[in-house]
Amino acid sequence: MSKETRDRIAFRMQPATRKRIEQWYTADNCKSKNEFIEKAVNFYVDYLETKDNKTLLPMAIQSAMDGRLGVLENHIARREFTREVELDLLIGIIADAFEVDRDDLKRRRAQSVRNVKATNGTISLEKYARSRQEQDWDDDEWQD
Repeated sequence: MSKETRDRIAFRMQPATRKRIEQWYTADNCKSKNEFIEKAVNFYVDYLETKDNKTLLPMAIQSAMDGRLGVLENHIARREFTREVELDLLIGIIADAFEVDRDDLKRRRAQSVRNVKATNGTISLEKYARSRQEQDWDDDEWQD
């Protein structure tokens, strides 16, 4: 068994700190008070480094979260790709079925942009149909 070379330093501590070390080093499964103090110093230095980096999480937690976020990002990207393929298919079918002139297309695109902005992207076919019915009723009243 090879012996590690360790530096020896002398420091002074409050009696209450010494009692806490004696109380907790065995509870932390440390073989010696030196091991406990070294772990405590390393923990505190890691904490200080995270404050210097303006990071709230230790590197282990941050890398685990980055990994999970990467999995989530890939999942969302695959779902979005599938959704876009379906949307392209639907648009192709509608374009083939109806002849829409450029002016009407521009008008509808501008209306769609307004709808999405007004609903923060949560527009549904049911809400759209309901609003169209309400518009039709309003138009009927003016025709009387």
